[in-house]
Amino acid sequence: MRKSFALIVILMFSFLSQAQESCFTKLEQAFLKRGAYPVGDDNHNNVILSFFNSDGTSTCVTGRVRVENGRIVHIAVYYDDGTYGPFEKPFSNDKKNTPTILNGISEMIYTSDNEKFKVVFIEKLKPKQKALKEYELPTDL
Repeated sequence: MRKSFALIVILMFSFLSQAQESCFTKLEQAFLKRGAYPVGDDNHNNVILSFFNSDGTSTCVTGRVRVENGRIVHIAVYYDDGTYGPFEKPFSNDKKNTPTILNGISEMIYTSDNEKFKVVFIEKLKPKQKALKEYELPTDL
């Protein structure tokens, strides 16, 4: 009986931890596993802005950014009607400088309203490596 109860508790915790996994966590894991191509100086029209919530989760929205000298200098957000507009709040890293990018993800960015977020350059994520296909033996052997 105790083993069954322990198993149920373990399954519940694993389910809850998966349900609470934030969009940023999934993205970060992919970038750590697969790596990223360098982010060049240019306009990047398909990025993900991942805002960190006080409850430990994150909210991801679509945006675009301008990168100059390896730093994010301009951010815009896309709206659900297909338009976009500038991100109106002043932003910087923790040292009050323009944020940099490492392995396809920006450092933490802070706004004057105490929001914090990271920019994920999803198009710079390297593809999954090909895996060998295992041979399935016939069942009548």
